[in-house]
Amino acid sequence: MLRLFSYAYWAVIGITCPIFFVGAVLVWLVTLPFDRRKVVLHMYSCAWALFYVTLNPIWRLDVRGREHLPWRGPAVIVANHASLIDILVLFGLLRPFKWVSKAENFKIPFVGWNMTLNGYVPLVRGDRASVIDMLATCSRLLQCGNPVLFFPEGTRSKDGRLRPFKDGAFELAIQHGVPLIPVAVDGTAQALPKHGMVLEEHVRATVQILEPMDPADYADVAALREATRERIATALGQH
Repeated sequence: MLRLFSYAYWAVIGITCPIFFVGAVLVWLVTLPFDRRKVVLHMYSCAWALFYVTLNPIWRLDVRGREHLPWRGPAVIVANHASLIDILVLFGLLRPFKWVSKAENFKIPFVGWNMTLNGYVPLVRGDRASVIDMLATCSRLLQCGNPVLFFPEGTRSKDGRLRPFKDGAFELAIQHGVPLIPVAVDGTAQALPKHGMVLEEHVRATVQILEPMDPADYADVAALREATRERIATALGQH
């Protein structure tokens, strides 16, 4: 029964994505003259993603700590990554930001095209030139007042346990002197495993935005990176 429900759920997503994408194009066209940061389009994309979360009767989402996220001004946001569903629930932050996401996602019909419209940042994993381009793009975004969101593990965890963090996000926070905001995402690994498409029953996903960290309080990139990982691990109860 759950398998049939899963197929029906993904079918609804497939049917409605083109409709939402047409809406995104219209929002983009209407706001293009006055919304250079594409905040309105991003908030539309948040509503698009959250539609699929609220549509699912066996999922519940609890977002805590939104007061730690800025409506204006640059910041580096880092979140752990355990499932494809993380992307949906992190739109529940309901604040302006730009994603860093693997380049393959930008090729997904409608969803990927919307990512391009929003000016999110592609990354080819393992490609040094792509990493350099990504960091340069993120630097420009921060200089223009945009928060940027990273998955510092680089890829999804297979078992929900935190993987080691990469340096890029933390280098940018120190370089630009902007707040580093950790986000702990819990429960999504059970909702949809890394290599599975069958939904699990009665999943409660929690997104906890932790207090911003000042990069100036840390000696170097490694210290900031490990302190951030420790905070997220503590929030996830992984000790």
